[in-house]
Amino acid sequence: MALKRMVLQLGQGTDIHGADSTKAAERAVRDALWRNFLQIADVLGQPRDNMDIQVMIGAPRPETIDKRAVAAVFPYGKIEVFCEEGGLEIATPEGADSTLLAHAAVIVRMEVSDSPVAGRTAE
Repeated sequence: MALKRMVLQLGQGTDIHGADSTKAAERAVRDALWRNFLQIADVLGQPRDNMDIQVMIGAPRPETIDKRAVAAVFPYGKIEVFCEEGGLEIATPEGADSTLLAHAAVIVRMEVSDSPVAGRTAE
């Protein structure tokens, strides 16, 4: 068995007022997830908690992102959140506030057989 990448989903999230990196990151993850219903674990006959999920967030001030809050968006799986510099921040004309944009890449991996013909018998 080997851990294989099954899914790569991308999302974008914003915090219109307040420039909250965590809020934008959570919204980016929801954007990536909520448009799909993937049944990979079910098809493979595995529990959904077996999914190995890596979340990569690109946002201004990545050190301010609450990784636990981002991971809590997921209903199941083994979640690992990585944050790096990215996204975009747009100040208001007065400079008193800004809009923050974050990007998320969600990678789902699962244990699968290395053999391309697993379960087949010789003919």
